Amino acid sequence: MRIVIIDAGFAGMYAALSAARLRDIKGVSPEELEIALVAPEPTLVVRPRLYEPKPETLTAPLLDVFNAIDVVYVQGSAEAVDTKARTVQIVTAKDARKTLPYDRLVVATGSRLFRPNVPGLAEHGFSVDNLADAIALDRHLHDLARQPASVARDTVVVAGGGFTGIEAATEMPARLRDILGSDAKPRVVIVDRNVAIAPDMGEGPRPIIEDAMRKLGVEGRFGAGVAEVSKSGVTLSSGEHIEAATVVWAAGIRAAPLTTQIPAERDNFGRLLVDRDLRVPSVAGVFATGDAARAACDDVGNYALMSCQHATRMGAFAGNNPAAELLGVPTRPYHQKAYVTCLDLGEAGALFTRGWERKVEMVGDVAKKTKREINTVWIYPPRAERAAALASADPEHVTEV
Repeated sequence: MRIVIIDAGFAGMYAALSAARLRDIKGVSPEELEIALVAPEPTLVVRPRLYEPKPETLTAPLLDVFNAIDVVYVQGSAEAVDTKARTVQIVTAKDARKTLPYDRLVVATGSRLFRPNVPGLAEHGFSVDNLADAIALDRHLHDLARQPASVARDTVVVAGGGFTGIEAATEMPARLRDILGSDAKPRVVIVDRNVAIAPDMGEGPRPIIEDAMRKLGVEGRFGAGVAEVSKSGVTLSSGEHIEAATVVWAAGIRAAPLTTQIPAERDNFGRLLVDRDLRVPSVAGVFATGDAARAACDDVGNYALMSCQHATRMGAFAGNNPAAELLGVPTRPYHQKAYVTCLDLGEAGALFTRGWERKVEMVGDVAKKTKREINTVWIYPPRAERAAALASADPEHVTEV
């Protein structure tokens, strides 16, 4: 028997850990139940931190963890899924192709930044969506130091006033001063079509975010979108032109394209609709998790967000349940009633909220301490020691907050 997990993000990593945990509990050998994870590299990209400087350091190795828990790592990218034949087509780094059969499949392919067809965006825009993009932005920012001071050189426009856009924008003044010198006067502007910052976070946190923006000198242009991006800056739908050498796109994400290989219903974000066991109901043997799945968190209408916090716990259930099916033991319905946010606000601290109503619980330096702990400890893989790694993946205890 074989479980195949596609991708090594937070959801895929925890799916592998959790499936191996149940296999170990039931005393089943790796030869009887193989757990194979397919990914281009055996590495976790710490995606929630890619707005920070030195993004090349924001990865964590996984191969030793996989070896410790007897998970087979298959290097390559999943190119196609045949759900009738129950096979995954894999392309290796050298463009070789191979077929990997499965008894159960876990789609944990994550999400991608949504890039609309805005003129000039593809040529002149940057992002912090993935490791390569974040490294390209960081190099670009350092290259600015070789240019003479100008309004455009010292200006960054961040398109998107949601979580990622806020973190990228509020971190930017300090990043630019570190690169351009303490005397630099960086200008950072957040642009969003919504009429206010952080539309998804509600009224409670908004004054704290607005206050942080004022302290940092981050401007806002709300109720307007980006109409065009050029080498000299951006033109807004309002007609305003902002001179800027740096434009960071942070406006929306979609499920990775591989979900279209699964003949099943998807939502407007491209996520596969799943049942409470994270099973894709219309396709035998297929589970989906993390940003690839639209999953109910509870019985009162809350659904998992496309976030690390939800992906880790969903991954644990999505690994346990296919293993449970193959081993003939009961599955565990996914649930995640607790929900918190911790928003980095750069040198202005951070903002911690609890609950779906986003009740503010901590702000400033106190919240910043929690944010640092989340970013440097909580979201990293367990140590590569068998007992500790397996213990970390109990679905009922992953991401308890």
